[in-house]
Amino acid sequence: MIRAGVRAVLATDPGIEVVAEAADGHEAVELVRAHRPHVAVLDVRMPRTNGIEAAAEIRRTLPATGVVMLTTFGEDDYILRALGCGAAGFLIKSGEPEELVAGVRAVADGAAYLSPKVAARVVAHLASTGAGALAGRRAVARERVAGLTPREREVLSHLGGGLSNGQIARRLHLVEGTVKAHVSSVLARLGVDNRAAAAVVAHEAGILPPPPAEQR
Repeated sequence: MIRAGVRAVLATDPGIEVVAEAADGHEAVELVRAHRPHVAVLDVRMPRTNGIEAAAEIRRTLPATGVVMLTTFGEDDYILRALGCGAAGFLIKSGEPEELVAGVRAVADGAAYLSPKVAARVVAHLASTGAGALAGRRAVARERVAGLTPREREVLSHLGGGLSNGQIARRLHLVEGTVKAHVSSVLARLGVDNRAAAAVVAHEAGILPPPPAEQR
């Protein structure tokens, strides 16, 4: 029923084609190898091979396929593990259907997509674990961000907002290749492996993108 629901939601967007469905994580990996889709949507909890293991295998062997994870509240540890495996999108199953479409589209465009609820849960969870209090996490994040150039901080803020390179380029009036170079530099300077992890740092540091000019 969950797979049918996900398919129905994605079918509302004519730009998205569902090429296959998997009953478990092992089958998901095999189908990704067979179809090489732009995006794989994985449930954290799946039979045989779970979503975390499937995500890691997909990112290891088929890095061109982005991974979107579906989670529920109370699975914070799984979210952090998926983040470490290179998943680029995190959505709460109880979220709005539009979030699923937006997340798949963002990851297909090479962006990270953190549902606002997921981002808040990740930051809160990091604050409550061995890393110390939230204030400590924020201080560490701000210290890391302080090493960025003003332009890199600007790019990071838009990463935190889930924008793709093209969207950031249009927002900042830059060439997309220049944005791509800035993103690579931001990831290297922050010591993170992917855009989703950088987005978490942005949220921890309290760096939020300014509203579009027409909304100011």
